[in-house]
Formats: sequence, C-alpha cells, structure tokens
Amino acid sequence: MFILGLNAYYGDSSACIVADGELVAAAEEERFTRVKHWAGFPSEAIIYCLNEAGIEFKHIDHIAVNRKPNANLVKKALFAFSKRPSLRSVAHRLKSANMIMDFGEVLNRELGFLCHKIRAEVHNVEHHVAHLSSSFFVSPFREAALVSVDFFGDFVGTMWGKGLDNMLEVGDRIFFPHSLGLFYLSVSQYLGFLRYGDEHKVMELAAHGEPEFMKEMREILKVDRNGEFNLDLDFFTHHSQGIPMRWHDGEPCMGAFYSKKLEDMLGPARKPGEEISDRHKNIAASLQKRYEEVFFHILNRVYKETRCPNLVLSGGCAMNSLANGKIFENTPFREVYIQPAAGDAGGAVGAAFYVWNQLLGMPRSYVLEKPYLGPGYSDYKIKQVIENHSSALEKENCRIRKVEDEIHLCRDTARSIADGNVVGWFQGRMEWGPQALGNRSIVCDPRRPDMKDVLSAKVSRQESFKAFAHSIHLETTGEYFETDYPDPFMLKMYKIKPEMRDIVPALTHADGSGRLQTVKREDNPLYWQLIEEFRKITGVPLVLNTSFDEDEPIVRHPEEALHCFLKTKMDVLVMGNFFISRA
Repeated sequence: MFILGLNAYYGDSSACIVADGELVAAAEEERFTRVKHWAGFPSEAIIYCLNEAGIEFKHIDHIAVNRKPNANLVKKALFAFSKRPSLRSVAHRLKSANMIMDFGEVLNRELGFLCHKIRAEVHNVEHHVAHLSSSFFVSPFREAALVSVDFFGDFVGTMWGKGLDNMLEVGDRIFFPHSLGLFYLSVSQYLGFLRYGDEHKVMELAAHGEPEFMKEMREILKVDRNGEFNLDLDFFTHHSQGIPMRWHDGEPCMGAFYSKKLEDMLGPARKPGEEISDRHKNIAASLQKRYEEVFFHILNRVYKETRCPNLVLSGGCAMNSLANGKIFENTPFREVYIQPAAGDAGGAVGAAFYVWNQLLGMPRSYVLEKPYLGPGYSDYKIKQVIENHSSALEKENCRIRKVEDEIHLCRDTARSIADGNVVGWFQGRMEWGPQALGNRSIVCDPRRPDMKDVLSAKVSRQESFKAFAHSIHLETTGEYFETDYPDPFMLKMYKIKPEMRDIVPALTHADGSGRLQTVKREDNPLYWQLIEEFRKITGVPLVLNTSFDEDEPIVRHPEEALHCFLKTKMDVLVMGNFFISRA
C-alpha cells in the first residue's frame, strides 16, 4: 500500500511516500525550486518521491494532507462572533481555506500531467494532529507524551496528548489567538528579523545577551496554574487585523504581528540591517528565557497528565534547540524524540502515518533513525557534471582526482580539514529536514579560534553570532558535553564541559553551549569514518558542520554543489569519490 503525504500551500511545502508502513522518500519543495521555505504545491517533491518509490501516481492508494479547514469550527465561529474581524481578514482566511477544502480537485488541477484522474482516497488531517503523528508514529517509543508547539494551524497554536502503540489521543489544545510560536515570531520581527524562519537567528543571538527584560516579557506572555498560557493581545495585531501572510508559489511573506504598544514598552523596533546593540541582544535573551519558562510549564503539565517518561516533540517550536537541550534539567522526562523535520514540512510525514497507523489500524514497524530520504546521485552522474564544468574549474586552477578507496577519501578530506581548509562534503542521499547532517555539509576544523571568521570570509555568512554545530562520534559525546544523550538530528544544544571549551573554540557559544549532531557508525558509515580520520590526525573526534549553501536552500544536485563551490572561496569539494581542490 502506498500513501502520499503532503504539506501544501504552507511554508516548507513537502511530500513523502509511505510504502507498507515504511518511509521510503521525503523532500521539501524548496530544494527543487531553490527558494527558501517555498510555500505552494510540492509538485517536484511529489515527482521525486514517486520515482524513488519506483511507482506511478496511479499506484497511490491514499493521499494525506496536513490541513483540515473544517476543524474546530465552533471555536472559529465563537471567535468571529466575539471579535468581529474585518472583512479583509475574513476574506483572507476564506481564500486560504478554499485552497485545500477540496483537495481532490486541487490534485487533479496540479498533477493532471501525471494521470488523467486522481483515484486515491484523500484525507485531511488536522494540522497539529499531523504534527503529533509526525514524531510519535516514527519514534522508538511504544508509549509517549506528545506535545506540538507551533505558530498556528487549523486555529490551534499548541496541542498535547498521549500516544500508545498505533493510536494517539489528543488531550488538550490552546486555540487562536494565543500562540507561543507567534510570541517568538513577533518579538523576532521587532528585533529586525523579518524573513520567514528567522526565529532561529534570534535564538542564536540570545546566547550573546542577558535577560534583563523579563518583567516586560512576562507581561506580554502570561501563564496560569493549570499550565496554560495566554498573550496580552494589546501587544499584537493578528487577532484584530488577521494574519498578513502570502503562501502561494514562493517564499512566504509576512507583515508585522506586533503592535505599537510593544515599541512603547521596549523602545523603537530595530530596522533590518541596523547594527545589533547590547539592548537587542538582551531582548533576544529575555525572549528566549520567557519562551523556555512557558515551554517547560507546558511540558510539566503534560507529564502530570500522562505520567509517561517518554516525550515526543513536534511543531516549528520543536526546532528551538537551546530550549530542547534543557528539557532533562527542567522536567521529569527522561527520553526525548524529535524527528528531523519537526516543523511544517514534517506534517506530510505525520499525515501519511496518521492514515497508516490510526485510520487504517496498521501496527507500527518503522522508526525514523536515518534522515537520508532525499535524492542521491551516482559517481557517473557526478563525473558528467564535473566534465560539463571543466572550463570553469580550470579557470579556478582546480585539481580533480578520483579516490576509489573510501578510507583514503576520508583520510585525504580529514587532512585537508585539519590544515584549516573549508570543505564541501556531498555524499549519498540528501537529508530530510532543515539541517545538514553529513551528506550535504560544509565541514571545518573546530579547534581553530578563527574558524568562524575564515568560514565567513570564504562562504558568505552574514550574522557574526551564527551558531555552528558539532558532528561528533556518538560514543564520545560524554567526553565533551555535560549531557551525554544522543541527538542524531542536531535539534538540541548542550553545555560543553569547561575543560573542553578551549579545545573546540570555534563551536563554543558565548553561553558555553554547543549544538551537536551525534553520528552513529551504522547510520552514516562514511561520515563517521571522516570524523574518525580527523580524530586520528588531531585527537579530536568531532568536526564543525554547517549547511552546504550560501544563503539559499541546501544543495540537492551535484550541479548546485559545484556552482556553490565555484561562486565561493571554498577550498575543497568532495562529491562522491571525486576530490576537487583549489591550487
């Protein structure tokens, strides 16, 4: 049985194929369109998934989409009656809902070139239910507490419940207009970070400040004894003016969500490009701390209700790695699972598995341990791309050689990294989710204090406060970090042991923390071997890992990797068994 899962007409549109309960392919549309966070219909991602599964569209039995426009209608009606939103706001919401109300017709319109008529059964899955499903049904836990924290979807900002075997049960929801994600987004906009998805930059900025604005943040976002929270709506505009967003065929665009009252309290908003002051850093630190306070408040309530030590997180806020790294010290949970695309892209996976496990009643048999679910390319294809760009490579005085033996390939690459070079590493199938996890990565030496500056000079990285990640052997995690817990998907930040901070200064943030990716030999043998060869040379079992891109979506195709290499000052590009180095 084949199930096509979709996140469509929303940020990070994506597609996946679940075949007999196994996730065989998943990809975000942005990797094909080359537009970050692409919002629209994921046509190219669908075509890739079908090809990877080796099927045609007519073989699809079920189609699952992570939106359900008729969900929570009573709540929507009550809100509309009490607030009487503007006609413009109502029109915007109706237009958004109509896009996916009859998804069968949408599919026939968008994919008519693949088949004459869509015959598969179409299922609309409530947005946050799809989020909960996206992590629980692919987690290693038979039983778990489930929490989804997000912006908004189907009139809900937060949802929690419990999962057992092949069923999940929703415990409670926090409805529009209250949202932890909107709180974080709005203050991020105030700080001058206006592009969709910029919240992660503010999280990184927070490590450089002091939380001196906690009184103000607690006035904006309040909690009660029951573990629920609410926004002081005087600081926001979304409840009265609607959500000013454009979702169709391009990068999502958003208007401002904060009101003048926020500026009255905190001072003038920072303009994009304006120098970041200590005040801005301290506001970011206060935002992050208040987010964490409320986030842990929710988690502790959910633990009291479920009494389950296993936690499954999902939703866009589950990408807040700084908060995720503090779960063990602030809650009773002892195990945590977050799938690599925990945000809206992951809703495609959640919708598909909700149909497979919950609606069809099929037993669980799959655990998402390896994130390498995107396109991969043969050495033959890579060779063709290199040959097609031979003149450009010659102009850059590049030396090209093929290294047949993988050990020697890893050894040569590790030696180049240890010599201070910036290395593009393009191997195997592309990662699922927003993080580069060792197949589409730029890899550098973490021991050099100036490595961030070197990387910024050779590959444009605009923010000086950007946090890079460690890729570390799973078995040595406890030697460098105060928390010895695996994180194969780079979704947690832990404190680096004080005695190790001078050894890897390029990766130690201002607050002593570091984002990590634990690398298990069985999950990615080649990347593990690269780190092993670096360890043999330097004695350090980890490397700096950042995404293979230059202010664009992570590279998917060998041509994109080569183009990125040529337009930057990257020193080395390793694609498959081909080792390309600048003279």
